[in-house]
Amino acid sequence: MSLNPNKKTIGVIAAMASEIDALKAALPGAEEEVISGVTYVYGELEGCNLVLAQCGIGKVFAAMCAQTMILRFHPDQLLNIGVGGSLTPKLNIADVGVASAVVQHDMDTTSLGDQPGMVSGISVVEFPCDPAIVSDLCGRAKALGIHCETGVIASGDQFICDADVKKRIIDTFGAMVCEMEGGAVGHVCYVNQVPFAILRAVSDNGDENAHRSYSDALERASAVATDIAKKYLGM
Repeated sequence: MSLNPNKKTIGVIAAMASEIDALKAALPGAEEEVISGVTYVYGELEGCNLVLAQCGIGKVFAAMCAQTMILRFHPDQLLNIGVGGSLTPKLNIADVGVASAVVQHDMDTTSLGDQPGMVSGISVVEFPCDPAIVSDLCGRAKALGIHCETGVIASGDQFICDADVKKRIIDTFGAMVCEMEGGAVGHVCYVNQVPFAILRAVSDNGDENAHRSYSDALERASAVATDIAKKYLGM
């Protein structure tokens, strides 16, 4: 591994190739290391060291990737980008939500007296994102002419395509976007004390038409997410 010790290191994780490949292509002289089936692509930019990884879909893959990246590459901050479903009329297709905090909407020990979404052992529901990174990402989005909102992003191992499920997530957590990895990344960063941010470009509305919208808008939404990340990273 040949990262410059005099520069800060930023890690970027995405679930799918469409969400990360453009960043990999823009990283000059990159090297690769495969750990537990995940390829970590790393190299040096003018302003920072950069480590990129496609983790796979879902919270377990995301948590494995984030923990490995932290232990192996020691990022000073970690960014999770990708697409997600809108839970608010404020965000339409290809708009962007940047999380103020992330929750795991499918974490449920309420029968034991806990709050919905509470992670047992650490008694946390909302994992707060780093305010400085959030503000910077929102500024980059606006500079590109992309509509951006901040708020809670809700994660779970479920593609949301049902109005009743969507309403439950909104009513319980006040979330603006649903997706499948950010809550796990936030959980891992929280326990490791690594500043993090979660960015999602909208690919669907989390309703009964979500499958069709997702298929149609995936490429466009992924490009929006990577364009903002490039701007943030100075690529």
